[in-house]
Amino acid sequence: MRLIMKFGGSSVGSPDRMMETARIISENRRRETVVVVSAMERVTDNLVKIANDVVGGVDEEGIKNFIKSLRNSHASAAKKAVSDEELDGVLVSIEKLCTELMKVLVGVSYIGELTPRSLDYIMSFGERLSSPILSGALRSMGIESKPLTGYEAGIVTDSNFGSAAPMWGATNKKIKRSLGPKIKKSVPVVAGFIAGDAEGNMTTLGRSGSDFTASILGSALEADEIWIWTDVDGILSSDPHLVKNAKIIDEISYIEAQELAYFGAEVLHPKTIAPAMEKNIPVRVKNTFNPKGKGTLIVKEQKKITDVVKAIAVKNEVVLLTVSGVGMIGVPGIAAKLFGVLAEERVNILMISQGSSEVNISFIIEKSDLKKALRALKTAFPGRDVVTEIKHSSDVSIVAVVGAGMRGTKGVAARVFGAATKARVNILMIAQGSSEVNISFIVEQKDARKAASALHKEFVE
Repeated sequence: MRLIMKFGGSSVGSPDRMMETARIISENRRRETVVVVSAMERVTDNLVKIANDVVGGVDEEGIKNFIKSLRNSHASAAKKAVSDEELDGVLVSIEKLCTELMKVLVGVSYIGELTPRSLDYIMSFGERLSSPILSGALRSMGIESKPLTGYEAGIVTDSNFGSAAPMWGATNKKIKRSLGPKIKKSVPVVAGFIAGDAEGNMTTLGRSGSDFTASILGSALEADEIWIWTDVDGILSSDPHLVKNAKIIDEISYIEAQELAYFGAEVLHPKTIAPAMEKNIPVRVKNTFNPKGKGTLIVKEQKKITDVVKAIAVKNEVVLLTVSGVGMIGVPGIAAKLFGVLAEERVNILMISQGSSEVNISFIIEKSDLKKALRALKTAFPGRDVVTEIKHSSDVSIVAVVGAGMRGTKGVAARVFGAATKARVNILMIAQGSSEVNISFIVEQKDARKAASALHKEFVE
């Protein structure tokens, strides 16, 4: 059996957790196993913060203190998790990486500029520091292991720093060539989240991209299963912070899991499912704090669908934009121009709605993209001949009702909007794809909790 196991930041967040993760790997490894590891808890956030802080000017003392704290936390984890025989090599790796990071941060502070390429390079140190420790812990248990970056493992991406996309042809070939021979006699520990472009520049796959790393490796190696180890017992039917009776989902289809990840379920990176789905590889979500738990199994399709709706997801930090004008009526190419200029600015559209009158187009984007979206739209539609008004509302949330059981089931939409109405929730915008797996709508952010609770009670409880 060929198995990919990914461990998140909470799984390696302390010396004790690092040791426990090594034990879990030892107990669950198969004949051929690859491990993917995230940065230790909060390290990536701290790297982003220090990178942005030093742009404002040279503060070598502050940088030294940051490096000292980073070195100490990782050295402490290594000293507890790694045997004396393996420790020196791991500590040397940590020291080299900390020295390298120190030089990069000082350089950024003198230049006074933080490019996306530089930020990717700085963020890569989190996983590059944790992977030698976990690999050393495995060697201490008698398991042959070597740490690798995502690029060394074979993941080649484009140069879209911050959210790079794999170049699949080159990536599949390199992974087979790099990891194929290694997994027959050892357990490689691959630094998740990071990769490299064709020139070898460090790139990242987007925040929380270690799941994606595991899926990329699993697809290329045609793994039998991919296990995502996290700090919850599986995928939940809703956010427990919003819905008190949220429950673990035992089994879910690829398409359902993909929809939930896209709409904010934090257990999985949104891009994780596609590579596994292409090769029909089951993905299992498990809890490192409860390793005996069954978790959630993600498969192509369930043998028997018993529930109409699997889960209710809520996504915050979004903006509702509405572009309107009577000059849009009957004019071909308006939508193409509108979404074309947004695409050029790399603004991702989450939802779209257009009335048959053609007087307005409403769509949802990430809040972080608002400034460049407004700038692009005002440049593309100057004056008031075609577009007379561009409005936006930031205090909104997406509520998504997800379930393969909705396909062909009559009356689901009526139940969805009936439950929202009973909860006195005003719906601002609606979208449903032809797949019938998801009904999404926009509400005021203050109503998101009661909308999710009402829908969960209607369909899940």
